[in-house]
Amino acid sequence: MRQALKVGRYALADLVRSRWILAYAGFFAVLGWALFYFGEEPAQAIVSLLSVVLIVIPLVSAIFGVTQFYNTREFVELLLAQPLRRHSVFFGQYAGLALCLALAFVVGVAGPFLWYGAGNREDVGPLVGLLLAGIFLTLIFVALAFLVGIRTENRLRAVGTLVFLWLYFTVLYDGLLLLGIMLFDAYPLERPLVVLTLLNPVDLARIVILLRLDAAALLGYTGAIFQQFFGSGWGMVLTIGALLLWTLVPTALAARLYATKDF
Repeated sequence: MRQALKVGRYALADLVRSRWILAYAGFFAVLGWALFYFGEEPAQAIVSLLSVVLIVIPLVSAIFGVTQFYNTREFVELLLAQPLRRHSVFFGQYAGLALCLALAFVVGVAGPFLWYGAGNREDVGPLVGLLLAGIFLTLIFVALAFLVGIRTENRLRAVGTLVFLWLYFTVLYDGLLLLGIMLFDAYPLERPLVVLTLLNPVDLARIVILLRLDAAALLGYTGAIFQQFFGSGWGMVLTIGALLLWTLVPTALAARLYATKDF
């Protein structure tokens, strides 16, 4: 544990000075300031930010994660030549990168809200939900980036795989889901839709925030279903549990492969 903390601290200190991380935080800060300045109320700004978060965070986390994995390979080989456990090196790398990206997102989004909407307590809950959704998506897609990077020696192939996964979770999955609803509209689809939604972390993040904003109507056909299920306390617990599983499973798989990989 102590070794992982040292590796993670070094990785975090190195990444904080990166211009890409500063640009990432600045992007959310500028966008947040613009939305809060021109919007009529913070709730509208949060909905607009959600649309950007669901697209930008998975893509940036995946691409930046796999790029960082390949760029630090020589340094990792040097670390592995030392009396360090492989799991310590992996979790230190993963935690440093994921924490840096998550902090950049939180700082960029929370700053404009604290300036414009700090006095409105009704919007604190949706903002906290938005931040949690962004943090979970960061952890999940950085884990997927490391998993793909460990399994693939070719950098271009790894990037292409991650771009496909990003398109699948953000665009294709919902399209296939709507196609299934149209083809099987004569059958009861409530429970299958709930199960299928749990299989997509991007959909989980979207639904949780929209329901906290009482904007279930924006979900279309599935709005009433998710309002009934995910609006309950147990539904929220299940949603957070599913996001935790989406974080832990790829991370555990990547750590296991990392321990046996021939660098």
